[in-house]
Amino acid sequence: MKKITFNRPYITGNEIQYLNKVLGSTKIAGNGKYTKKCQSYFVNKYGFKKALLTTSCTDALEMCAILANISSGDEVIMPSYTFVSTANAFLLRGAKIKFVDSREDHPGMNEDTIEANITDKTKAIVVVHYAGVAVDMDKVMSLANKYDLLVIEDAAQAIDSYYKDTPLGSIGHLSSFSFHETKNIISGEGGLLAINDGEFTQRSEIIWEKGTNRSAFFRGEVDKYGWVDIGSSFLPSELIASFLYAQLEQLVVIQSQRKKIWTQYFEFLKTLKNKVQLPNIPEYATNNAHMFYFVCSSIEERTALLSHLKEKNIYAVFHYQSLHKSEFFRNNNHKKLMPLSDRYSDCLVRLPFYIGLTDDEINYVAESVLEFYK
Repeated sequence: MKKITFNRPYITGNEIQYLNKVLGSTKIAGNGKYTKKCQSYFVNKYGFKKALLTTSCTDALEMCAILANISSGDEVIMPSYTFVSTANAFLLRGAKIKFVDSREDHPGMNEDTIEANITDKTKAIVVVHYAGVAVDMDKVMSLANKYDLLVIEDAAQAIDSYYKDTPLGSIGHLSSFSFHETKNIISGEGGLLAINDGEFTQRSEIIWEKGTNRSAFFRGEVDKYGWVDIGSSFLPSELIASFLYAQLEQLVVIQSQRKKIWTQYFEFLKTLKNKVQLPNIPEYATNNAHMFYFVCSSIEERTALLSHLKEKNIYAVFHYQSLHKSEFFRNNNHKKLMPLSDRYSDCLVRLPFYIGLTDDEINYVAESVLEFYK
Protein backbone atom coordinates (compact mmCIF):
# COMPACT_ATOMS: atom_id res chain seq x y z
CA MET A 1 0.00 0.00 0.00
CA LYS A 2 1.30 3.48 -0.89
CA LYS A 3 1.94 6.00 1.85
CA ILE A 4 -1.28 7.21 3.50
CA THR A 5 -0.60 10.69 4.87
CA PHE A 6 -2.47 12.22 7.77
CA ASN A 7 -3.88 15.06 5.67
CA ARG A 8 -4.14 16.11 2.04
CA PRO A 9 -5.73 19.46 1.10
CA TYR A 10 -8.88 19.06 -0.99
CA ILE A 11 -9.26 21.27 -4.07
CA THR A 12 -12.82 21.72 -5.35
CA GLY A 13 -11.92 22.81 -8.89
CA ASN A 14 -12.82 26.50 -9.00
CA GLU A 15 -9.90 27.78 -6.92
CA ILE A 16 -7.60 28.40 -9.91
CA GLN A 17 -10.39 30.08 -11.88
CA TYR A 18 -11.16 32.51 -9.07
CA LEU A 19 -7.49 33.17 -8.34
CA ASN A 20 -6.98 34.04 -12.00
CA LYS A 21 -9.93 36.43 -11.87
CA VAL A 22 -8.31 38.22 -8.94
CA LEU A 23 -4.92 38.30 -10.67
CA GLY A 24 -6.57 39.80 -13.74
CA SER A 25 -8.34 42.48 -11.73
CA THR A 26 -7.09 45.72 -10.21
CA LYS A 27 -7.79 44.52 -6.64
CA ILE A 28 -5.47 41.96 -5.04
CA ALA A 29 -5.30 43.40 -1.53
CA GLY A 30 -7.98 42.58 1.01
CA ASN A 31 -11.61 43.63 1.43
CA GLY A 32 -12.56 43.29 -2.22
CA LYS A 33 -15.21 41.33 -4.10
CA TYR A 34 -14.37 37.85 -2.78
CA THR A 35 -13.85 39.03 0.79
CA LYS A 36 -17.36 40.49 0.74
CA LYS A 37 -18.82 37.37 -0.90
CA CYS A 38 -17.33 35.12 1.78
CA GLN A 39 -18.44 37.37 4.62
CA SER A 40 -21.97 37.59 3.25
CA TYR A 41 -22.05 33.81 2.94
CA PHE A 42 -21.30 33.35 6.65
CA VAL A 43 -23.77 35.99 7.78
CA ASN A 44 -26.56 34.59 5.62
CA LYS A 45 -25.95 30.91 6.36
CA TYR A 46 -25.15 31.01 10.07
CA GLY A 47 -26.82 34.19 11.26
CA PHE A 48 -23.77 36.05 12.56
CA LYS A 49 -24.38 39.77 13.02
CA LYS A 50 -21.08 40.45 11.28
CA ALA A 51 -18.31 38.32 9.79
CA LEU A 52 -14.76 39.44 9.03
CA LEU A 53 -12.20 37.31 7.21
CA THR A 54 -8.78 37.18 8.87
CA THR A 55 -5.41 35.78 7.90
CA SER A 56 -5.76 33.05 10.55
CA CYS A 57 -7.90 31.86 13.43
CA THR A 58 -5.10 33.14 15.66
CA ASP A 59 -5.71 36.66 14.31
CA ALA A 60 -9.44 36.27 14.91
CA LEU A 61 -8.76 35.27 18.53
CA GLU A 62 -6.43 38.24 18.98
CA MET A 63 -9.21 40.49 17.70
CA CYS A 64 -11.56 38.89 20.24
CA ALA A 65 -9.13 39.75 23.03
CA ILE A 66 -8.90 43.38 21.88
CA LEU A 67 -12.68 43.68 21.53
CA ALA A 68 -13.13 42.22 25.01
CA ASN A 69 -10.82 44.95 26.37
CA ILE A 70 -8.64 42.34 28.03
CA SER A 71 -5.90 44.00 30.08
CA SER A 72 -3.39 43.21 32.80
CA GLY A 73 -5.06 41.63 35.81
CA ASP A 74 -8.04 40.21 33.92
CA GLU A 75 -8.61 36.45 34.11
CA VAL A 76 -9.77 34.30 31.22
CA ILE A 77 -11.02 30.72 31.63
CA MET A 78 -10.33 28.13 28.91
CA PRO A 79 -9.50 24.43 28.49
CA SER A 80 -5.94 23.21 28.89
CA TYR A 81 -6.43 20.76 26.02
CA THR A 82 -6.30 23.20 23.12
CA PHE A 83 -3.91 24.83 20.67
CA VAL A 84 -1.52 27.44 22.04
CA SER A 85 -3.19 30.24 20.03
CA THR A 86 -6.25 30.02 22.27
CA ALA A 87 -4.14 31.13 25.22
CA ASN A 88 -1.62 33.37 23.47
CA ALA A 89 -4.28 35.71 22.10
CA PHE A 90 -5.29 36.69 25.64
CA LEU A 91 -1.83 36.53 27.21
CA LEU A 92 -0.70 39.12 24.67
CA ARG A 93 -3.25 41.55 26.19
CA GLY A 94 -1.96 40.85 29.72
CA ALA A 95 -4.55 38.32 30.91
CA LYS A 96 -3.99 35.59 33.44
CA ILE A 97 -5.12 32.24 32.01
CA LYS A 98 -7.10 29.87 34.23
CA PHE A 99 -7.18 26.44 32.66
CA VAL A 100 -9.88 23.83 33.27
CA ASP A 101 -9.77 20.09 32.68
CA SER A 102 -11.41 18.06 29.91
CA ARG A 103 -14.50 15.89 30.12
CA GLU A 104 -14.19 12.18 30.77
CA ASP A 105 -16.26 11.32 27.69
CA HIS A 106 -14.79 13.94 25.36
CA PRO A 107 -11.60 16.06 25.07
CA GLY A 108 -13.64 19.28 25.28
CA MET A 109 -13.64 21.35 28.49
CA ASN A 110 -15.57 20.10 31.50
CA GLU A 111 -18.30 22.73 31.78
CA ASP A 112 -18.97 21.76 35.41
CA THR A 113 -15.50 22.95 36.48
CA ILE A 114 -15.85 26.49 35.11
CA GLU A 115 -17.77 28.13 37.96
CA ALA A 116 -15.20 27.19 40.60
CA ASN A 117 -12.61 29.16 38.62
CA ILE A 118 -14.65 32.37 38.36
CA THR A 119 -13.44 35.28 40.51
CA ASP A 120 -14.13 39.01 40.54
CA LYS A 121 -11.25 39.34 38.04
CA THR A 122 -12.75 36.97 35.47
CA LYS A 123 -13.50 38.73 32.19
CA ALA A 124 -14.28 35.95 29.72
CA ILE A 125 -14.84 32.25 29.15
CA VAL A 126 -13.24 30.83 26.01
CA VAL A 127 -14.81 27.55 24.89
CA VAL A 128 -13.14 25.27 22.36
CA HIS A 129 -15.40 23.01 20.31
CA TYR A 130 -12.91 20.15 20.01
CA ALA A 131 -13.22 18.04 16.84
CA GLY A 132 -16.18 20.23 15.88
CA VAL A 133 -18.29 18.82 18.74
CA ALA A 134 -20.10 21.42 20.81
CA VAL A 135 -19.41 22.36 24.38
CA ASP A 136 -22.65 22.41 26.41
CA MET A 137 -23.41 26.04 25.61
CA ASP A 138 -26.50 26.29 27.83
CA LYS A 139 -24.29 25.71 30.87
CA VAL A 140 -21.67 28.18 29.65
CA MET A 141 -24.12 30.94 28.72
CA SER A 142 -25.95 30.51 32.02
CA LEU A 143 -22.70 31.13 33.90
CA ALA A 144 -21.86 34.07 31.65
CA ASN A 145 -25.24 35.67 32.37
CA LYS A 146 -24.95 34.97 36.10
CA TYR A 147 -21.51 36.58 36.42
CA ASP A 148 -21.72 39.10 33.56
CA LEU A 149 -18.92 37.50 31.52
CA LEU A 150 -18.12 37.45 27.83
CA VAL A 151 -18.18 34.12 26.00
CA ILE A 152 -15.79 33.60 23.11
CA GLU A 153 -16.14 30.47 20.98
CA ASP A 154 -12.93 29.04 19.57
CA ALA A 155 -14.70 27.28 16.72
CA ALA A 156 -11.52 26.63 14.72
CA GLN A 157 -12.61 23.05 14.01
CA ALA A 158 -16.36 23.61 14.11
CA ILE A 159 -17.49 24.92 10.72
CA ASP A 160 -21.03 23.72 9.94
CA SER A 161 -21.50 22.06 13.32
CA TYR A 162 -24.44 22.73 15.63
CA TYR A 163 -25.58 22.89 19.24
CA LYS A 164 -29.29 22.07 19.54
CA ASP A 165 -29.86 23.24 15.95
CA THR A 166 -27.94 26.47 16.51
CA PRO A 167 -24.71 26.95 14.51
CA LEU A 168 -21.53 26.85 16.55
CA GLY A 169 -19.88 30.25 16.54
CA SER A 170 -23.25 32.03 16.69
CA ILE A 171 -23.94 31.52 20.41
CA GLY A 172 -21.17 33.36 22.25
CA HIS A 173 -20.58 37.09 22.00
CA LEU A 174 -17.64 36.53 19.64
CA SER A 175 -16.18 33.53 17.83
CA SER A 176 -13.30 32.48 15.61
CA PHE A 177 -12.90 29.92 12.81
CA SER A 178 -9.90 28.44 11.02
CA PHE A 179 -9.41 27.68 7.33
CA HIS A 180 -5.98 26.12 7.76
CA GLU A 181 -5.25 23.34 5.28
CA THR A 182 -6.13 20.69 7.90
CA LYS A 183 -9.69 22.00 8.38
CA ASN A 184 -12.91 21.03 6.58
CA ILE A 185 -12.99 24.26 4.56
CA ILE A 186 -9.57 25.62 3.66
CA SER A 187 -7.66 28.52 2.16
CA GLY A 188 -4.15 27.37 3.05
CA GLU A 189 -4.07 29.73 6.00
CA GLY A 190 -7.04 31.87 6.91
CA GLY A 191 -9.67 32.54 9.54
CA LEU A 192 -12.88 34.32 10.42
CA LEU A 193 -14.07 36.53 13.23
CA ALA A 194 -17.83 36.24 13.84
CA ILE A 195 -19.56 38.93 15.88
CA ASN A 196 -22.87 38.07 17.54
CA ASP A 197 -23.23 41.04 19.89
CA GLY A 198 -24.03 44.32 18.16
CA GLU A 199 -21.89 46.17 20.69
CA PHE A 200 -18.79 44.94 18.84
CA THR A 201 -19.76 45.33 15.19
CA GLN A 202 -18.42 48.84 14.51
CA ARG A 203 -15.23 48.53 16.55
CA SER A 204 -14.39 45.11 15.06
CA GLU A 205 -14.15 46.64 11.59
CA ILE A 206 -11.86 49.40 12.86
CA ILE A 207 -9.52 46.95 14.59
CA TRP A 208 -9.56 44.81 11.44
CA GLU A 209 -8.44 47.83 9.38
CA LYS A 210 -5.37 48.66 11.49
CA GLY A 211 -7.28 50.90 13.87
CA THR A 212 -8.70 53.15 11.15
CA ASN A 213 -12.23 53.87 9.93
CA ARG A 214 -11.13 53.10 6.36
CA SER A 215 -14.07 50.79 5.62
CA ALA A 216 -16.54 53.46 6.67
CA PHE A 217 -14.75 55.90 4.37
CA PHE A 218 -15.08 53.61 1.35
CA ARG A 219 -18.80 53.21 2.10
CA GLY A 220 -19.12 57.00 2.04
CA GLU A 221 -20.02 57.22 5.74
CA VAL A 222 -17.16 59.63 6.56
CA ASP A 223 -15.39 62.16 4.32
CA LYS A 224 -11.91 60.96 5.28
CA TYR A 225 -10.43 58.18 7.32
CA GLY A 226 -7.85 58.21 10.09
CA TRP A 227 -6.47 56.45 13.14
CA VAL A 228 -9.28 56.10 15.69
CA ASP A 229 -8.41 52.98 17.76
CA ILE A 230 -5.80 50.27 18.20
CA GLY A 231 -5.72 47.55 15.56
CA SER A 232 -3.54 45.64 13.16
CA SER A 233 -3.47 44.25 9.64
CA PHE A 234 -5.83 41.37 10.24
CA LEU A 235 -7.59 41.15 6.87
CA PRO A 236 -6.38 38.64 4.23
CA SER A 237 -5.72 39.32 0.55
CA GLU A 238 -8.30 38.74 -2.17
CA LEU A 239 -6.21 35.76 -3.28
CA ILE A 240 -6.99 33.95 0.00
CA ALA A 241 -10.64 35.07 -0.10
CA SER A 242 -11.16 33.83 -3.66
CA PHE A 243 -9.71 30.43 -2.81
CA LEU A 244 -11.96 30.25 0.24
CA TYR A 245 -15.06 31.15 -1.74
CA ALA A 246 -14.48 28.22 -4.11
CA GLN A 247 -14.46 25.98 -1.05
CA LEU A 248 -17.61 27.50 0.43
CA GLU A 249 -19.49 26.85 -2.80
CA GLN A 250 -18.85 23.13 -2.23
CA LEU A 251 -19.54 23.04 1.51
CA VAL A 252 -22.43 20.56 1.23
CA VAL A 253 -20.39 18.18 -0.94
CA ILE A 254 -17.33 18.46 1.30
CA GLN A 255 -19.32 17.80 4.47
CA SER A 256 -21.14 14.84 2.94
CA GLN A 257 -17.91 13.16 1.90
CA ARG A 258 -16.19 13.80 5.22
CA LYS A 259 -19.15 12.36 7.16
CA LYS A 260 -19.04 9.26 4.97
CA ILE A 261 -15.37 8.69 5.80
CA TRP A 262 -16.00 9.29 9.53
CA THR A 263 -18.86 6.77 9.53
CA GLN A 264 -16.77 4.16 7.71
CA TYR A 265 -14.03 4.45 10.32
CA PHE A 266 -16.51 4.24 13.18
CA GLU A 267 -18.29 1.20 11.78
CA PHE A 268 -14.98 -0.62 11.33
CA LEU A 269 -13.60 0.23 14.77
CA LYS A 270 -16.68 0.06 17.00
CA THR A 271 -15.71 -3.52 17.89
CA LEU A 272 -12.82 -1.94 19.88
CA LYS A 273 -15.19 -0.11 22.25
CA ASN A 274 -13.96 -2.18 25.21
CA LYS A 275 -10.31 -1.54 24.37
CA VAL A 276 -10.23 2.13 23.35
CA GLN A 277 -12.37 5.21 23.96
CA LEU A 278 -14.17 5.95 20.70
CA PRO A 279 -15.40 9.47 19.80
CA ASN A 280 -18.56 10.53 21.60
CA ILE A 281 -21.17 12.90 20.18
CA PRO A 282 -23.46 14.22 22.96
CA GLU A 283 -27.21 14.37 22.27
CA TYR A 284 -27.12 18.16 22.02
CA ALA A 285 -24.32 18.20 19.41
CA THR A 286 -23.82 17.33 15.76
CA ASN A 287 -20.74 15.82 14.13
CA ASN A 288 -19.13 17.88 11.35
CA ALA A 289 -16.59 15.09 10.70
CA HIS A 290 -13.59 17.30 11.34
CA MET A 291 -11.43 14.37 12.43
CA PHE A 292 -11.59 10.75 13.51
CA TYR A 293 -9.84 10.09 16.80
CA PHE A 294 -9.85 7.51 19.55
CA VAL A 295 -8.11 7.24 22.91
CA CYS A 296 -5.67 4.47 23.84
CA SER A 297 -5.30 3.15 27.37
CA SER A 298 -1.74 4.44 27.88
CA ILE A 299 1.01 6.45 26.25
CA GLU A 300 2.99 3.24 25.75
CA GLU A 301 0.09 1.70 23.86
CA ARG A 302 -0.26 4.78 21.69
CA THR A 303 3.46 4.87 20.92
CA ALA A 304 3.37 1.21 19.90
CA LEU A 305 0.24 1.73 17.78
CA LEU A 306 1.68 4.73 15.92
CA SER A 307 4.86 2.74 15.26
CA HIS A 308 2.81 -0.22 14.01
CA LEU A 309 0.84 2.02 11.66
CA LYS A 310 3.97 3.71 10.38
CA GLU A 311 5.41 0.31 9.49
CA LYS A 312 2.25 -0.14 7.42
CA ASN A 313 2.94 3.19 5.69
CA ILE A 314 0.06 4.86 7.59
CA TYR A 315 0.81 8.23 9.15
CA ALA A 316 -1.51 8.69 12.12
CA VAL A 317 -0.71 11.43 14.66
CA PHE A 318 -1.44 12.56 18.20
CA HIS A 319 -2.70 16.05 19.06
CA TYR A 320 -2.40 18.77 21.70
CA GLN A 321 -0.13 18.71 24.73
CA SER A 322 -1.77 20.05 27.90
CA LEU A 323 -1.03 23.77 28.05
CA HIS A 324 -1.00 23.81 31.85
CA LYS A 325 2.04 21.49 31.69
CA SER A 326 3.87 23.48 29.03
CA GLU A 327 7.27 24.94 29.86
CA PHE A 328 6.01 28.49 29.47
CA PHE A 329 3.00 28.07 31.75
CA ARG A 330 4.79 26.04 34.44
CA ASN A 331 7.50 28.68 34.72
CA ASN A 332 4.97 31.40 35.41
CA ASN A 333 2.20 29.67 37.39
CA HIS A 334 1.45 27.27 40.20
CA LYS A 335 1.22 23.59 39.27
CA LYS A 336 -2.30 22.41 38.49
CA LEU A 337 -3.56 18.84 38.18
CA MET A 338 -5.70 18.07 35.13
CA PRO A 339 -5.58 14.31 34.68
CA LEU A 340 -8.12 14.10 31.86
CA SER A 341 -6.38 16.71 29.72
CA ASP A 342 -3.14 14.81 30.33
CA ARG A 343 -4.78 11.54 29.35
CA TYR A 344 -5.86 12.96 25.99
CA SER A 345 -2.39 14.44 25.52
CA ASP A 346 -0.80 11.05 26.15
CA CYS A 347 -3.32 8.68 24.58
CA LEU A 348 -5.36 10.32 21.79
CA VAL A 349 -4.72 9.17 18.20
CA ARG A 350 -5.98 10.83 15.03
CA LEU A 351 -6.29 8.69 11.91
CA PRO A 352 -5.63 9.89 8.35
CA PHE A 353 -8.64 11.94 7.31
CA TYR A 354 -9.21 13.82 4.08
CA ILE A 355 -11.43 13.78 1.00
CA GLY A 356 -9.81 11.49 -1.51
CA LEU A 357 -9.21 8.59 0.86
CA THR A 358 -10.47 5.57 -1.05
CA ASP A 359 -12.58 2.81 0.43
CA ASP A 360 -9.58 0.50 0.10
CA GLU A 361 -7.37 2.95 2.00
CA ILE A 362 -9.94 3.43 4.76
CA ASN A 363 -10.32 -0.34 5.06
CA TYR A 364 -6.54 -0.75 5.16
CA VAL A 365 -6.12 1.83 7.93
CA ALA A 366 -8.96 0.33 10.00
CA GLU A 367 -7.77 -3.24 9.49
CA SER A 368 -4.26 -2.22 10.52
CA VAL A 369 -5.62 -0.75 13.76
CA LEU A 370 -7.68 -3.90 14.40
CA GLU A 371 -4.63 -6.04 13.69
CA PHE A 372 -2.67 -4.16 16.37
CA TYR A 373 -5.35 -4.80 18.97
CA LYS A 374 -5.52 -8.50 18.19
